[in-house]
Amino acid sequence: MRAPTIRDVAERAGVSKSLVSLVLRGAGPVRPEKRDAVLRAARELGYRPNTAARSLSERRARPHPADQDPADQDPAGPGPDPSDPRTTPLVGVLLNDLRNPWFVDLLEGLGSLLDASGLRMVLADARLNRRTGQDPVDPFRDLDVDGLVVVGTLPDPAALGEIAERIPVVLAGAREAVPPEADVVAGDDEHGTRLVTEHLIGLGHRRIAHLAGYGAVGALRQRAFEETMRRHGLADEARVEPGDMTEEGGYRTTVRLLSRPGRPTAILAVNDITGVGALSAAEELGLRVPHDVSVTGYDNTSISRLRHLWLTTVDNAGHEVGRRAARRLLDRLEHPGGAGQVRLVTPTLEIRGTSGPPPPGSGGVTPGA
Repeated sequence: MRAPTIRDVAERAGVSKSLVSLVLRGAGPVRPEKRDAVLRAARELGYRPNTAARSLSERRARPHPADQDPADQDPAGPGPDPSDPRTTPLVGVLLNDLRNPWFVDLLEGLGSLLDASGLRMVLADARLNRRTGQDPVDPFRDLDVDGLVVVGTLPDPAALGEIAERIPVVLAGAREAVPPEADVVAGDDEHGTRLVTEHLIGLGHRRIAHLAGYGAVGALRQRAFEETMRRHGLADEARVEPGDMTEEGGYRTTVRLLSRPGRPTAILAVNDITGVGALSAAEELGLRVPHDVSVTGYDNTSISRLRHLWLTTVDNAGHEVGRRAARRLLDRLEHPGGAGQVRLVTPTLEIRGTSGPPPPGSGGVTPGA
């Protein structure tokens, strides 16, 4: 059972969150009957203020007098300081894994719009929370955030159900099933995968391997790869190798692929990190990229743009996904309620130095022939 929050206390006492905060801090003039109602609700619910949350909340400004109901104020008290700024809304941002470089672009887009709109972000790493056995959403319940943005794939999206009933929740950069109240903003993974698969086929490749991923995004990219190959009559030449979306996983899988007879002439990695692992494997095996084997990634992270890699990849519009997720959250804060929506951003293909025609005698087709 989840711990009660300041919002629960406010609902039980029939007052605002701001008033509960004033009572629990012992600050500001509050009518005795209102103070008693808050303290009684806190006792009945077993509410215990979180120390870290309280510290952060106190750094958020106290309520402006215009935001307080005069009926709640004790006329004998001095009244709040009119120089205090308004309370700053707080947005929780839960990342699946801080190590993923694509999240950097997404966070820049997300943060720039939230900051410009007067909201502050608090980040948490879901991977670290899982390792300690903690519900990844718990830190945000303690902080009583005003909205939540989930970045990337969560192992159990159903965990968002309870919090999505209380505050706006937006899933950014992933395609998992979410509670009906939550919104999804992501890149169009099927369109992006078709772009890069068509690129390799257009270069003349026939034996193409896909280093696949996991979760809904991994499934969408794999399906688009297989459908595109089938549409070109290449279903028998398509190879799919399961992976963990890491550099090490990409390396190990590529070593196996390229060490077999009839090796693929092109490798389509599920993301840039996996593609870097494939490049390392090819180099270790003495193969030249793209002369002996082409390698492509996905996401157009900063890694793919390093000059010594210069990886052909799909630009998944991370910055734009972040901005649209922020925009959707702001809309929800202004107009709460209603069913969640799925909004997709169109990706583009970035052709660089790791893709080229298949080597002669490999069974490929010469472009233009």
